[in-house]
Amino acid sequence: MASKKDRARRLIADHGTTYAEEIGIALHRNEPMPLFQWLVACLLFSARISARQAIEAARALNEAGLTTVDHMCDASWEERVKVLNEHGYARFDESTSTKLAKTSALLKERYRGDLRKLREAADGDGARIFDLLQEFNGIGPLGAEIFAREAQAVWDEWQPFADRKALDVAREIGLGDDAEELADLVGPSDLPALLTALVRADLAGCEHEYARARQIS
Repeated sequence: MASKKDRARRLIADHGTTYAEEIGIALHRNEPMPLFQWLVACLLFSARISARQAIEAARALNEAGLTTVDHMCDASWEERVKVLNEHGYARFDESTSTKLAKTSALLKERYRGDLRKLREAADGDGARIFDLLQEFNGIGPLGAEIFAREAQAVWDEWQPFADRKALDVAREIGLGDDAEELADLVGPSDLPALLTALVRADLAGCEHEYARARQIS
């Protein structure tokens, strides 16, 4: 029978590229620009749209130069709409352009464009960070969980963290019931990759392959 650790490592090998990595966000640097880019991506992921479309839109915003709070605030509503509309976000382009403007304005006003200052404001309280993130327009519980899924690699007050979607898949394939159990399988540094792999496997409809691996000796 394949061990849980073996199945976890296979998942990472097959599907473990994090979404930040795929978009081209250097989240590991824990600097204002990549943290902002990741917040924008999480806002996009939160809409009723496919992950592939959200990735395409996030990349397009970055390629258009909207990579910082200042750039996003300086862009016109029409410029943001145009980028979103042309890259898979046609149904939500106008409302999302507004959300991006409001989120960027709040981040600039309250935290001087630096999400690390939001972290400081929470004073090491992971639950408080969740609450503060949800004050941004377009970031609800889902968006905050997606943010934490990968940002826990640099914001250790969240470690170990597993979002509800990843945990649902982990339970379904018999890999674990909580974040601590999943972290024990791969180590804290690889937990974001494992969580992403679980979500990707489910979206690809191949999670059953990893469930069947329990029966393979």
